[in-house]
Amino acid sequence: MNKLTSYSRSQTLWLVVLRLLIGWHFLYEGLVKLFNSGWSAYPYLMDSDGFLSGFFQNIAGNEGFLAVSNYVNIYGLTLIGLGLILGCFSRIASIGGIIFLALFYLSHPPFVGADYLMPTEGSYLWIDKNIIEIGALMVLIYFPTSHIIGLDRYLSKLFKR
Repeated sequence: MNKLTSYSRSQTLWLVVLRLLIGWHFLYEGLVKLFNSGWSAYPYLMDSDGFLSGFFQNIAGNEGFLAVSNYVNIYGLTLIGLGLILGCFSRIASIGGIIFLALFYLSHPPFVGADYLMPTEGSYLWIDKNIIEIGALMVLIYFPTSHIIGLDRYLSKLFKR
């Protein structure tokens, strides 16, 4: 049996479901920002706390950097979501998702004493939903399904020619 297709049916199903759920999360976050003409990363970046807060606040304070940050957020989240949902360049989409989530985590780390103006859901200590979703994306990198169910199945055949 091929290494890429050696999962059981239930393993394949739940790995694909995981990919679709995470893809939906990214796609929805990107589309909400895209269709909200007034959206900006400014408040989120300015609310940053932790050892990299100066970096994130400098991005917010520079018009050019903020415009790039807004653009990258909107289209990066949307493309990552589409890639995961469609199973198209899934490995790249997963790595991109990990980078985004790591930046979100570093801008608002759930450390003792961190106090944010923006509301958060739940009470976290060190591990939050960003870290959990990073772990899930790592699972998708090491247990890929897009070559079984996804556009990567067809793209890999094209590139092998």
